[in-house]
Amino acid sequence: MKHQNHLLKRYGTVLSRTLLCSTLTFTPFAGVENMMADTSQMGQTTLRGTVVDENGEPIIGANIMVVGGKAALGTISDMDGNFQLHVKAGTKIKVSYVGYESQTLTVKNGMRITMVEDSKTTLKGVEVVAYGVQKKVSVTGALSSVKGDDLVRTPVGSVNNVLGGQLSGVTTVQYSGEPGSDAASVFVRGQASFNDANPLVQVDGVERSMGDIDPEEIESITVLKDASATAVFGVRGANGVILITTKRGTEGKTHISGSTSWGVLTPTKMVEQANSYEYATFHNLMSDLDGVKRQFSDAVIEKFKNGSDPIRFPSTIWTDYIMKNATLQTKHNLNISGGTKNARYFINVGYYTQGGLFKEFGQDYHFDYRYNRFNYRANLDLDLTKTTTLSFNLAGNVGNANKPYTGQGSSGMIEAAYEAAPFSSPGIINGHYISTETQYDDCGTDQLPFVGGSGITYFGNSNVSGGFMKTTTNKLTLDLQLSQKLDFITKGLSFKIKGSYNGSYDIYKNGNATKATYTPILLPDGTIGYKKYGNEEQLTYSESTSRDRYWYFETSLSYNRQFGNHHVGGLVLYNQDSNYYPSSYSNIPHRQVGLVGRATYDWRNRYLAEFNIGYNGSENFAPGKRYGLFPAFSAGWVVSDEAFFKPLRRVVSFMKLRGSYGLVGNSKVGGDRFMYTPDPYIINNSSPYVRGGMGYIFGIDNSTVWKAAYEKALHNADVTWEHAYKQDYGVDINFLSDRLRTTFDYYYEHRTDILLIDYTSPYIIGFNMPYTNDGIVNSWGWELSLKWNDKIGKDFRYSAAMNLSYNQNRVEDMREDLKPNAYQMAKGHRLGARSMYKFWRYYDENTPALYEKTFGEKFPTQLTSNLRDGDAVYVDLNHDGKIDANDMTRDLGYTDVPRYMIGFNLGFSWKGLSLNTQWTGAWDVSRMISGVFRYPFYNKTSHTQGGLLKYVIDNSWTPDNPSQSAKYPRPSWDNWDNNYAESTLYEQDAKYLRLKTLQIAYDFHLPVMKRMGMNQLQLAFSGYNLLTFTPYIWGDPESRATNSPTYPLQRTYMLSLKVGF
Repeated sequence: MKHQNHLLKRYGTVLSRTLLCSTLTFTPFAGVENMMADTSQMGQTTLRGTVVDENGEPIIGANIMVVGGKAALGTISDMDGNFQLHVKAGTKIKVSYVGYESQTLTVKNGMRITMVEDSKTTLKGVEVVAYGVQKKVSVTGALSSVKGDDLVRTPVGSVNNVLGGQLSGVTTVQYSGEPGSDAASVFVRGQASFNDANPLVQVDGVERSMGDIDPEEIESITVLKDASATAVFGVRGANGVILITTKRGTEGKTHISGSTSWGVLTPTKMVEQANSYEYATFHNLMSDLDGVKRQFSDAVIEKFKNGSDPIRFPSTIWTDYIMKNATLQTKHNLNISGGTKNARYFINVGYYTQGGLFKEFGQDYHFDYRYNRFNYRANLDLDLTKTTTLSFNLAGNVGNANKPYTGQGSSGMIEAAYEAAPFSSPGIINGHYISTETQYDDCGTDQLPFVGGSGITYFGNSNVSGGFMKTTTNKLTLDLQLSQKLDFITKGLSFKIKGSYNGSYDIYKNGNATKATYTPILLPDGTIGYKKYGNEEQLTYSESTSRDRYWYFETSLSYNRQFGNHHVGGLVLYNQDSNYYPSSYSNIPHRQVGLVGRATYDWRNRYLAEFNIGYNGSENFAPGKRYGLFPAFSAGWVVSDEAFFKPLRRVVSFMKLRGSYGLVGNSKVGGDRFMYTPDPYIINNSSPYVRGGMGYIFGIDNSTVWKAAYEKALHNADVTWEHAYKQDYGVDINFLSDRLRTTFDYYYEHRTDILLIDYTSPYIIGFNMPYTNDGIVNSWGWELSLKWNDKIGKDFRYSAAMNLSYNQNRVEDMREDLKPNAYQMAKGHRLGARSMYKFWRYYDENTPALYEKTFGEKFPTQLTSNLRDGDAVYVDLNHDGKIDANDMTRDLGYTDVPRYMIGFNLGFSWKGLSLNTQWTGAWDVSRMISGVFRYPFYNKTSHTQGGLLKYVIDNSWTPDNPSQSAKYPRPSWDNWDNNYAESTLYEQDAKYLRLKTLQIAYDFHLPVMKRMGMNQLQLAFSGYNLLTFTPYIWGDPESRATNSPTYPLQRTYMLSLKVGF
């Protein structure tokens, strides 16, 4: 052992001297040749000192210059940060080192000089990257970040909903406003695959859900976008990575802060339904235009108009009837942080409630979609020794959601309301569901022609059960990490080991209510009685549970060292995880392993290089094909540090060029879980039947069916993950002393091996082809970020920021069924491009001649041979004289995913008053409306007795409104297939500009606060989704509801109070 230590010491000494010599060789230090000048002058002595950074680590190669000397005299610090000078006592020296603020000091023997990072050079701090942090100035990958304080100005239940516009390259889509399920989906640089395109989300380095985190717990969010930033995640990094870092305690006295918020929520937009009079009148008009008999008599229409018989001939606007105009939201938080030098802690507890928008009609159970959640987090860091730190995280939440017992979900309930006729029911009377009838004894021939569907299915009736579903979700996460500095081996080396756990346990309590239906009867005395159908029964209860468990382990060695002007870093990391109870083959855990490598180098923070590599494996693939190698390289050049750039520095204070190229994978490929196993069979062990393919009939006219089995699917042992080849080119430029900061990136991705089924095979083979990795998609785009910070005078500070993103993609191969024309194929078009007819105009007597004049060919036969005035006319794209499926094109319009996303953040503060706003917008985005948005009188089983929107009535072509600018064609059942075909007529522009958040706050500074030990007292008004500009009128443009509105997105008005001690 003694001999080993001696060799280690000798080796370390040789290495140190070699590196020091290299440092001296490459250090452009004027006057080094005078370092050994004559020191025998009178009064000079040898003075020694040490140069260290803020962490006490020695700085190698710091320049120490004598100030005011006749000749240049100085030295540099050695491997241990030590230096010595032969000067007179009291001499002034200037100490400088790249990335740190220069200091001028009076030299003293044995002095210890602590260098402070230069905020301009380091661009104010560090960025969170994969498995660590880096100085902003040395980052070569493409990433965006936002601080937690910018996410909590408006109290929201999910941080997903305020990310849109905050980060360049990030797109958010909020499908629903349902409490507890309203978290927006997040995409990084659009969607580059027709399978799973969701990014990897890590919280404190472990894969977790964003929606489970209280926004008050977040320190920062970083989005990694290019291959250099995400390659270390291997098969999980192709869709981008979102890193969430939670808050931790810092050394200092205990800080206690609390906040409480109370607010009102209202729907952002609801689509207006037609009342019974409008419904019946338009129904008769549609009959007249088709030349068929009217169904609503004049007497019935008059009753609808004057409301003289509101129980038997009601006019119920269902969305107004079943939904509240407003509900309440509250949010409360308390956090405590602080610590000593050796122990630091952060504790947060939060409680969030959101009321539901559905009415409960006096029932003694809750089913209005109300939701509440309790969050908790405790982070603790213990310095066991000067080189050993133990970190512990405990977090979780308990949520309760109360929903109706329907099996439809909120979207299905609202869809049912929009598809119901307004006269199907007057609603709930005395706690009973009332349904109208088509035969009233006293009405003769003036009856309702039909009733239509119920608009309040969630209450329950004789055909549909009511009741409630209460879901309680209990989630727990744990992290334990040990960090050990290994400076005794070599300086800058450290070791980490980490174990994590995610667990959830869900309880589902259901109450099934059997309800009766009551129909109105006119009694002899002129009053209304009711006839009962079915029974009113007591609630029947059921309960079930589900669980989920996830284990994660990682261990790593990292190296971070400065050698003069050279900085080197490295990382080697191993990780593995096990996900228990997956959705497919739930009894078999899903496991992944990975090995990560990273090497970084920079010279004086000017020339930067980084190499990342991930080696990952997944059990989803066949043995021998489970592992893949994913390398990436990036480089950067801080141009503004060059001598030739000096004349520009008054205007351009910083400029960095960077680029990256690499390969990343995606293991979320879809299909079955174990596609490399033998082909699976489904065996019929119950009663046999032929239609399902699970029975055989032998002989002729044989009624006996024998049990059988059939091949479920064809498997493919060669299935593997998607491969994404990414390149990124960026520039970071700061102007006017860093007051204006800009970042621009251009990227290109070539995604291959996308899983699909080959539909080019002929149908005659009799079965579907197995999944293969044959899909190819190319995507590209650019991102621009601008940030301005400045102040006027002493008290007024203002800021503005803009993030603008453009994303485009093209399908190169999808193995789709071959079509006669290229414009019909998905290949060559954007992902999600719709197949539709090209609408030209509404038919009139001039149309045939005008078509021939416009297109130079004979007017084609349309989808119907019986065209009438006002019917839709389409363009014959393949010039064969008829409109058919071969004229449907993907060349036109946009998709559900916007090509452009923009975000503005504007704010100012003056003394105690502050205002902050966040605007988001999108364009080159559309929705293909369908369902009640497109068809009059539509429901799932009929297009004669369903729902009707007022907008359809007001904007349809009619003889009284024979306008070519009408939004809908002539209402017709006869020409339904022609007039309501999928076409550009129904593709609607969904661009928008929205005031996403607004906060007006005042921070009080009262004398009494100091006496109470209070350091913060803030009163704030905030809002969410307050204002929207959009041409889209079929609900909220940010959601993707195209058949009927979903649970509405909500506008929020909040009043908040924050205190701190």
